[in-house]
Amino acid sequence: MEDGKPTKVTGNKASPTYHAFCCSRGQASVEHINHPDRLLSSMKRQADGSFAPIGIEQAMDEIADKIKALIDANGPRSLAAYFGTYSGPYPAAPPMLGSLVASLGSPMIFASATIDQPGKDIANAMLGQWKAGPQAFADADVWLMLGGNPLVSIAGGIPSQNPARRLTDKLKDGMKLIVIDPRRSETAARAHIHLRPTPGEDSSLLAAMLHVIINESLYDTAFVADNVAGFAALAAAVEAFSPAFAAARADVPEQQIIDAARLFATAKRGVATGLTGANMSGHSSLVEYLMLCMNTLCGRFVRAGEAVANPGVLLPRATPVAEAVAPAAYANLGEKLRVRGLAQSASGMPTAALADEILLEGEGQVKALIVNGGNPVAAWPDQEKTVAAMKALELLVHVDIKMSATAKLADYIIAPKVSFEVPTMSLAVEQLENFSYHWGLCEPFGMYAPALIEPPAGSDLIEEWEFYYGLAQRLGIGLFAYSLQSKTATTREDRDFVMFDMVNKPSTDEIFEILCNRSRISLTEVKQHPNGALFPEAIIAQAKNEDCDARLDVGNTDMMAELATVQHQKTGLAGYPYKLVCRRMKNAYNSSLRDLPKLVKTKRPYNPAFMHPDDLTELGVGEGENIVITSIHGEIIGIANADKTLKRGILSMAHAFGDVEHDDSNGSLFSNGSSTSRLVSTNDSYDRFSGMPRMSALPVKICQH
Repeated sequence: MEDGKPTKVTGNKASPTYHAFCCSRGQASVEHINHPDRLLSSMKRQADGSFAPIGIEQAMDEIADKIKALIDANGPRSLAAYFGTYSGPYPAAPPMLGSLVASLGSPMIFASATIDQPGKDIANAMLGQWKAGPQAFADADVWLMLGGNPLVSIAGGIPSQNPARRLTDKLKDGMKLIVIDPRRSETAARAHIHLRPTPGEDSSLLAAMLHVIINESLYDTAFVADNVAGFAALAAAVEAFSPAFAAARADVPEQQIIDAARLFATAKRGVATGLTGANMSGHSSLVEYLMLCMNTLCGRFVRAGEAVANPGVLLPRATPVAEAVAPAAYANLGEKLRVRGLAQSASGMPTAALADEILLEGEGQVKALIVNGGNPVAAWPDQEKTVAAMKALELLVHVDIKMSATAKLADYIIAPKVSFEVPTMSLAVEQLENFSYHWGLCEPFGMYAPALIEPPAGSDLIEEWEFYYGLAQRLGIGLFAYSLQSKTATTREDRDFVMFDMVNKPSTDEIFEILCNRSRISLTEVKQHPNGALFPEAIIAQAKNEDCDARLDVGNTDMMAELATVQHQKTGLAGYPYKLVCRRMKNAYNSSLRDLPKLVKTKRPYNPAFMHPDDLTELGVGEGENIVITSIHGEIIGIANADKTLKRGILSMAHAFGDVEHDDSNGSLFSNGSSTSRLVSTNDSYDRFSGMPRMSALPVKICQH
């Protein structure tokens, strides 16, 4: 800090969990504060399409009036909310916006999870839950990761609290790493076995590994006998997926499939986990389900007498029991959408159908959208449809720090306080176990950080939660905090349902206290440790109750039927010889951060079209030259870059780039990148439960520009 302003961000050497680690994106976060494009006041679209500043109080008055008028005329369903991935760092905002929309009577609450990794929630509901949770990374002797690169993404697969150090330590301890990825990524380069399948063949590969585990009796027979249903159905379904069959489909050595299956199954501890690539490449629910089947057959769960890794800090106390909870409903859970037979699933409302709900006229049409921490124009599949939908809205309210692609189409842009201007707490990370067990905190760490600085002088900024609170006050409705139980981790005590005081506005810290009600460690205690602290407690999994007859289901009929179709599906598309796959970049967090000077100084501000050098030579394309990328749905221009870590026949690009206007000029391509979502159709090859279309492993053809 200099003169009360942050100038540099580094890792905290005193942190008992992060051990001085801070990723490059975190180090660059200080540049949010004084970025030249940062909005220092909210903006309102004028009649001529331009924007002018508007005071936040006036903005809330006008937006509340417009919401009330739209609901009065069209019903509550006409209002929708969308949470992007940047909702997470500000834990007070999501419950405020979610309860705002719900209290107005609308079920139309959407999130980025259903266009990222929706298969997780759906597969977990299909399988059922183990009340003590799965085994932890810290005591694993094998680890399998599919479709991700956590050493770059710093999210999932490996604990994100200093993942490189944790992986290094585990490998030194003898843990064996198996990675399934067509690219020799930073993570795959450290694997003992690296399978490089043709993109889109993950389900075939996993089925073949299950084939080996079952046929060679490598599974945990006692655990299966006591806790598992559907074994015979699974065994029959994977019988056709011999290693030889999968090797031919996926273009990997047959023996490598066998070796990977044996290595995983003969270990004593460790799990298989999938990341974004596992979900975006088609059959997302099936791929996640087959990984859960592998974990289940091998009994990779915390057993009676063993302690859970995180007993809870700002989460409630763990209540582990070494027994199953029967499968839950995973489809048609609530609101039905008007397109493609989709409805709310275990993963939530299908975001890939929200643009259709906006564009489709008639009863139930969405006419107003509030976007928090996201950028639909850049991130949603089928960009042309998304842009048309944003333009069709009667009211688009976008909370953003700058004029992003979506903000350019908004009626109101609400300028929020960011990072060092607001307090925060570790609950934002700890509660990621609600999404996936291996995304939360890997140990009982808790931390609170107060606001460090005041907003810039002369600015008119507001915390996100305050904006939703202000709207609710004007609309005369209540807001509430509610309890969520993870379906992937250990069970925990419930939190209390709490209505917020809508007369006497609470402070952010008072909101935090409510969100942390019934936490194992009080927020007051956590605040006593400015560097954060570990709060250990050995909470031991209790033995199975005598009257428990629930079993984990590895033979779900929908998944067995889908696996049968995989056996006969074509492995390619005539005329489209390459496969586009997604990837993560160190200088971007989905659609965010790529314009921060610290990150683009040594990195590209665009998303390169990476290909194997031999493929570029065959195409007659040089480094940095433009190429035309065409799918059956659309066409974009990309900037070619060589990457020898790729398998041949693959085009690798990061998603969530591009701008609202499709501009193929060199200047725009270099500064904004290429929108791969223009190659994707939401009407083709979508998961029938989540609605997520194929966004990776996408057949394309490529030529010189």
